[in-house]
Amino acid sequence: MPGERLTVRGTSEVGRFPGAAPPTRVELTVENEGEKKQEKGGCCRWFRKMCPCCCKRQNSTSYDVTDKVEFVKPLTPDLDPEPVKPKPENGEAKELEEMKLSVCSVDLMSSKTSQNRREHHTDLYHEDELIIRRGQTFQIELELNRPFKADTHKLYLDLKTGPLPLVSKGTHVIVPLVDHLEDERWEAKVVEQNGNKIKLSVNSPANAVIGLYGLTVTTCSLKGEATTTHKSSKNIIILFNPWCEEDTVFLDDEDERNEYVLNDIGRIYYGTENQIGARTWNFGQFHEGILEACLFILEKSDMPPSGRGDSVNMVRVISAMINAQDDLGVLVGNWSGDYSDGVSPAAWSSSVEILRKYHSSNGTPVSYGQCWVFSGVTTTVLRCLGIPARSVTNFQSAHDTDVSLTTDVYFDENMEPLDYLNSDSVWNFHVWNDCWMARPDLPPGHGGWQAVDATPQETSQGTFRCGPASVSSIRSGQVYLKHDTPFVFAEVNSDKIYWQRNLNGTFSQIHSEKKAVGHCISTKAVGSDKRADITHLYKHEEGSEEERIAVETASRYGSKPDVYSTPMAEDVCVEVKMEGEGPRMGADAQLTILVKNLSSQPRRTTLHSQVAVMYYTGVLKGTIKKEEMPVELLPNEEKTIEWVLPYQQYQNQLVDQAALMLTLSGRVSETQQVLANQTTFRLRTPDLNITPLGEAVVGKEMAAKITFTNPLPRTLKGAVFRVEGLGLQKGHEVVVGDIGGHSTVTLTEHFIPSKPGPRKLVASLDCKQLTQVHGVADIVVLEK
Repeated sequence: MPGERLTVRGTSEVGRFPGAAPPTRVELTVENEGEKKQEKGGCCRWFRKMCPCCCKRQNSTSYDVTDKVEFVKPLTPDLDPEPVKPKPENGEAKELEEMKLSVCSVDLMSSKTSQNRREHHTDLYHEDELIIRRGQTFQIELELNRPFKADTHKLYLDLKTGPLPLVSKGTHVIVPLVDHLEDERWEAKVVEQNGNKIKLSVNSPANAVIGLYGLTVTTCSLKGEATTTHKSSKNIIILFNPWCEEDTVFLDDEDERNEYVLNDIGRIYYGTENQIGARTWNFGQFHEGILEACLFILEKSDMPPSGRGDSVNMVRVISAMINAQDDLGVLVGNWSGDYSDGVSPAAWSSSVEILRKYHSSNGTPVSYGQCWVFSGVTTTVLRCLGIPARSVTNFQSAHDTDVSLTTDVYFDENMEPLDYLNSDSVWNFHVWNDCWMARPDLPPGHGGWQAVDATPQETSQGTFRCGPASVSSIRSGQVYLKHDTPFVFAEVNSDKIYWQRNLNGTFSQIHSEKKAVGHCISTKAVGSDKRADITHLYKHEEGSEEERIAVETASRYGSKPDVYSTPMAEDVCVEVKMEGEGPRMGADAQLTILVKNLSSQPRRTTLHSQVAVMYYTGVLKGTIKKEEMPVELLPNEEKTIEWVLPYQQYQNQLVDQAALMLTLSGRVSETQQVLANQTTFRLRTPDLNITPLGEAVVGKEMAAKITFTNPLPRTLKGAVFRVEGLGLQKGHEVVVGDIGGHSTVTLTEHFIPSKPGPRKLVASLDCKQLTQVHGVADIVVLEK
């Protein structure tokens, strides 16, 4: 619990926390009140001079904290109470001795030109609050009434957000003071002290709740006595952090971050696929009042503050709140052509006026919007809160109303349209949004761009909203993955199916158009005003076998699963195997593909394979190899295919964790059976070998040899070893520098164990070119 972090680390905790050392022994002498009668006035005069804010004169209006300090010794039941000793005529020295440590002022260092704002990429926001991004340290400065002493004073920060802050919900955060900051937790450390002023470096976890926080600083003695609090006059605003690798919205391309987070002007496309028009849109996410308006939108939603740390949940709520259909959100949709009591959707060219109007009216929906207005405002809100986002236009965009994943057109027996059934439609264009995030709620490989649509078209779980739907799952037809993937799939890749009513009232399929929807999917290019076609992200090449497989796979999960012919048999299977612990870093990656024919007839297929680099969060970075493999199988034959990814093809492509995903798909010619397989694998990195040297005894020096061999034929730049052993030695870094290709480096660590029993010495390699290299040695430490 956070409260436990506030206690002083005693001898029993040495080695339990990184950097913990035996506490300095402090001797405390307590003098009786009557024994101290000297220094009657000099100390007070000096203290008044040094700290006028906390010690007043007779005619001063300052608060005299000592007037409120009173220690009462409880009476012992069996003994007569001692008579109260008269207070000395001049007790100023005693009062000062008991003076509380208190905070005079808090400087959040929040100006637009401050180091905090620059380092957190929030210097463009108009507001003067401290605006920071989670998962990253920031600094604040405290002015105290006396110099801070870690061995006698205790200090911690309280951060609260929402109407009912709770520690268990992450909306009330207690930030302890520590000796060493660690990632992924709330902590603060004194980094600078100058007289009565101290500068704190504060760290937040990458999953912190975003929003507006109030800050209180609490000070007291080590025993928890004489507590004082000081509330900061300014608030702290915490946003998502696309620059932080541990944040779910992390985007690793600087140009893309500049475009999708920091660019406040964009272009939105409209018209038809043969006549594409473009209009400039002012997103204005840094404009005066816009951040405040975005936080207001979150307050207006039904989402509890504790849910605001989840990017998936946040985007889903914003999708609902941008339209006013059922929750009094920002914009009223109107496609009637009559806008006399509001503003025509075509007249807007900026999100700023819309959001400021909504906020200033205390949440009265603004009239009117259509799809490009909803999208423009959504881009503003997402970028403002720190989620990478872009507006996306789909030409020939289908609207599937019955979850059939097809666009259906019905005729009667005489080929007359049945208007009461023809509720599906194809729009000339439709604009929605992509936002970038990992999807820990989905299987690996479905992070990255997510489609989100704030235009009120269909309800999702009872509310007009749509998404986030993984673009990669839309592309592959995996419409069973949340949220609202079937609807977006139908928009971009549904077939147009024509039906005719039979004499008995049933319908038969008479025609289909396989290339009717989802053309020229467009967004503004990174770093320029050119149009970027991103159709390939949403669907395979039109008419390709992969595209047909995706369509037919998706349709099986719709309301008309039998639209496409089902395979006559499913007697071919495909699986991927790897030997031992799998491919090793620095060598060619080899996997075995097994294709089995379980029938007594020959079978033929073509396997399409592609391998993509993948972040550990499941976000795919990019495809690095594609190929086709014709396979012919005799009756009951099992065929083995050796699949190889040469080192040269992946050496410059890998990201942290060195994970890849191999995707196989194909169709059996004789039966039309669809084959599909996805295999995630990691390139194994070498271990650090740790060998203990000498006898392990408490208080006696020993050593350990750490050996590492670079598995790559290239030099590792700026390598650093991190070594730590709880009960053995403090965590620390050893700078090794460059390690040549296939070179071996040996490091000998000397340390003195401080605790007996089984211990572990852990080491890891910190190097940009090679991650996940670590080792451990078990050491049993004997008593003296």
